[in-house]
Amino acid sequence: MIDKFGRRHDNLRISVTDRCNIRCFYCMPEDNPHYMPRADLLTYEEIGRFVRVVAGLGVRKIRLTGGEPLVRRDLPELVRFLKAIPGIEEIALTTNGLLLADAAVPLREAGLSRVTVHLDSLDRERFRQIVRRDALDQVLAGIEGARTAGFDAIKVNAVAVKGLSEPDIVSLAEFGRREGHEIRYIEFMPLDADHGWRRDQVLLADDILAILTDGIGPLEPVPGADPKAPAQEYRFLDGIGRIGLIASISRPFCGSCSRIRLTADGKLRNCLFALAEADVRALLRGGAGDGDIADLVCGNVREKWEGHEINNPKKFHQPDRPMHAIGG
Repeated sequence: MIDKFGRRHDNLRISVTDRCNIRCFYCMPEDNPHYMPRADLLTYEEIGRFVRVVAGLGVRKIRLTGGEPLVRRDLPELVRFLKAIPGIEEIALTTNGLLLADAAVPLREAGLSRVTVHLDSLDRERFRQIVRRDALDQVLAGIEGARTAGFDAIKVNAVAVKGLSEPDIVSLAEFGRREGHEIRYIEFMPLDADHGWRRDQVLLADDILAILTDGIGPLEPVPGADPKAPAQEYRFLDGIGRIGLIASISRPFCGSCSRIRLTADGKLRNCLFALAEADVRALLRGGAGDGDIADLVCGNVREKWEGHEINNPKKFHQPDRPMHAIGG
C-alpha cells in the first residue's frame, strides 16, 4: 500500500467503539454525546476479515483504540483473533486506563504487545477539570496493573493545552522518570466535539522542551529513533528517562506517515484529519470478495493527501467527526 507520495503503509489503527467512560473536553461533549447505533459497529469477525486482507497488503502493526476500547466486551478475544493472523507482528492498545487494572492480565495472555495509557495530569482537580470525571486513582491503578501483568515500556500520553497544562509538564516527566514510563506530550489538535479549537490554545513542542529543561534538565534527541513514528523522542542527559513529542501542529510528520484508520462503524480513513472515508462495512456486509476490499483499501491509500494543512487556515477544514468517533 503505497500512496502517490511514496509513503508505504504498514500500520493500522482500529477503533472498536466510539463510546467512552470519561468526557475529555478536547474529544467529546460533556453531555449527551451522539453514539453510533450498536448494529453499525463492526463485529470482531468483520474486523478479523478486514485485517486478514490488509495483512496481505503489508500491514504489520495494529493499534486498538476507541472511544475507550476497554468498554467493548471481550476485547481479549479480538486480540487473540488478530494475533493469529499471518503477517501481524504487533498489537498495541491505547486506553484511558480506568478499566485496565482488571483487563491487563487477560490482554497480556491474549497476546497484546504494548499498552499506552492516557493521563493528562497528576493533579486531582485538574484531572477532573479535563476529563470531567473523578477517576485519577483508577488510571494510576490501571498503569500499575499493566506493569504487574508484564507490560514493559508503558507509554503515557498527555494532551498539552496552553494555559492549562504547563503545571503538569514537569510532574508528569518526573513520574515517568521515577516509574520507568515514557511520557508523550501531544499538541492539542482540532478534533474537539464543539469545534472550538484555536491555534493559540496549543502548547507547542518547543515550549514543552523549554519547561522540561528548566524544571528537570537538558534533553537530547534519542539516536536511531524510528523515522515513521509520530513521536519525536528525547532523553534526559542525566540518563534517567525519556519523553516523546507528538507535534502535529508545530512539527507535522505527514511526510513519513505510515498509518491508516478503521472507524468503529467500518469507515476507512487515510488520515486522522481526512474529510472523506471509504465504506468498508458496506463491502463486508454486501457479499464482496477479499479482492474488492483490497482494491478499496489501495485506492483509499493512493488518494492520501500530502499533509493535513492545519497551519493553513485557507485550506484546513476540521473533520465533522470528533476524536472519539474517529479513533485515537
